[in-house]
Amino acid sequence: MLNSPVVLRAIESRHGPFRRTSVKPYSRVFQALDGRSLLKVYVGIDPAGRRRREVEAIRGGGRQGLSVPAVLGTGIEGDSAWTVFQMLPGRPCTIAALPAVREYLDRILALSDQLHRPASGLAPGSGWVSHHGDPFTHRGFLLRQMSPRCRLLPWWADLAELLAPIDSHPVVRIHGDLKPEHLLIDGDRLHVVDWEASGRGPAVADHADVAFHLARDLIYGELPHRRLPEDVVRRLVLSGSVLAWRLLLWLDRRRPEDITLVPSDLVRQLAAPNRPAATWALLAQTISSLRARGVPR
Repeated sequence: MLNSPVVLRAIESRHGPFRRTSVKPYSRVFQALDGRSLLKVYVGIDPAGRRRREVEAIRGGGRQGLSVPAVLGTGIEGDSAWTVFQMLPGRPCTIAALPAVREYLDRILALSDQLHRPASGLAPGSGWVSHHGDPFTHRGFLLRQMSPRCRLLPWWADLAELLAPIDSHPVVRIHGDLKPEHLLIDGDRLHVVDWEASGRGPAVADHADVAFHLARDLIYGELPHRRLPEDVVRRLVLSGSVLAWRLLLWLDRRRPEDITLVPSDLVRQLAAPNRPAATWALLAQTISSLRARGVPR
């Protein structure tokens, strides 16, 4: 976890003791035994940058009127970084049943109204605070998140071309990972957690993330309602080119060979001016095919 026992003892003396609750490829999460706080240790890819983005977005979200966890402590130690958050009450959103899917989308649309407000002076980039070297277009912001090998694949030119229209969209602050478990329902209140993927970009990036997570989790979870009714699909904000980018970003972060499983014409198919139901059906069909070919969730 943290290399320095001195640092760990100092954190635990103020906020612990802790017990480990989850181990993910790029983070370790520990809950205080008294239930008041949560210790998150960032490991692997850019721990310091992810810590900075999350802390900045949470502080900015609080100023914007969003209900977010308080940051109780944060720091960098060796090859890892850490933050202690206040534990928030509430139950995570779920997609285990169709009424729960509807509730999740209701919450997302309400959150979007509050979160995705254009602000003057914002430029696209990672995190809510501008730093040197940020790209200056939405397209550049999205494409830079993919590994360099993607530039050599047959669909790259199509993706870069078809993302160009979003450069005219307003720049807003985005969450970057609006999966159901990151929304906590507490009566009439909604708490939003896990902001390390936050950025400044087009609102359609967050909406594509929602649609992607919904499709993937319904299919990999083998849920009986994975073929959503059309009225539910119509409530999704679907930009085909951004949805293609989000699908490819997921594959880019799986096994090295998984990104090569995508047909070269998929980007153009998803970006075609189809009805939402047709775009959703193609996304779901593609994810089902990738799962059948062994791509891990």
